Amino acid sequence: MPIDAAKAVSAEPRTTALTWGHKDIQLYHLGVGAGVPATDPDELRYTLESKLHVLPSFATVAGGGMALAGGLSAPGIDVDLAAVLHGGQTIELHRPIPLAGDATQTSKVAAVHDKGKAAVIVLRSDVADADGPLWTCDTRIFVRGEGGFGGDRGPADRLEPPAREPDLTVDRAIREDQALLYRLSGDWNPLHADPEFAKVAGFDRPILHGLCSYGIVLKAVVDTALGGDVARVRSYTTRFAGIVFPGETLRIRMWRDSGAPGRVQVLATAVERDDAPVLTDTVVEHAVEHD
Repeated sequence: MPIDAAKAVSAEPRTTALTWGHKDIQLYHLGVGAGVPATDPDELRYTLESKLHVLPSFATVAGGGMALAGGLSAPGIDVDLAAVLHGGQTIELHRPIPLAGDATQTSKVAAVHDKGKAAVIVLRSDVADADGPLWTCDTRIFVRGEGGFGGDRGPADRLEPPAREPDLTVDRAIREDQALLYRLSGDWNPLHADPEFAKVAGFDRPILHGLCSYGIVLKAVVDTALGGDVARVRSYTTRFAGIVFPGETLRIRMWRDSGAPGRVQVLATAVERDDAPVLTDTVVEHAVEHD
């Protein structure tokens, strides 16, 4: 059944209660590679409750919320799950995420773009607690075979890396059990754990969650470009351009934007597969007062 873009965009927002505590945050941090070395003071801020800070990408799993699933259950959206890919993700922080929270998530389909051979569903989720807005997430869902309905193509969202060497480059090894640990934060898709399911989906073995790579990359930017200060992150956007397997290495290249202080452009690739793209069109916007 084709997507009814008008019905999807005009549908009433849905609300969901979100609750989290420090154990949820610590588990998420371990799932994106924190805690290596275990006693490093720079890692303890992600793993030790008495020193805990919250990596902003935790917003993608807070309360066990899965924005991707929410977009696929919206009115006017009836698609084959086998044709669905997570196309991109943006988080805008309104203030630092607290160590424990009781919040309300309000979600709606903000747009449906017609890419010709595919459709892109943009699901917008606003989260607030008793003290006001916390964050806004835009989840871009790519659906093969659902384009051609005559809608707006939407923005191109392509961002070429600067034509110079990166200002910072770091490698992050992905543990063999990384996907098994990350999925405990709420994404139970067997694609990331079951070899037989992965083969049916066309992969030699289970792949890492795209949002796990998303968290790994943001942690690398915070740790190296932002002095370890998670509170400096204002927004973080990416396009999922490829996969990475547990056991591989992510190479993360960062360019500071001299013309726009407070902006870091990022590219993440899989080292073992000739720098195959994993995250592209990636930007971290941040506060500059401590630069």
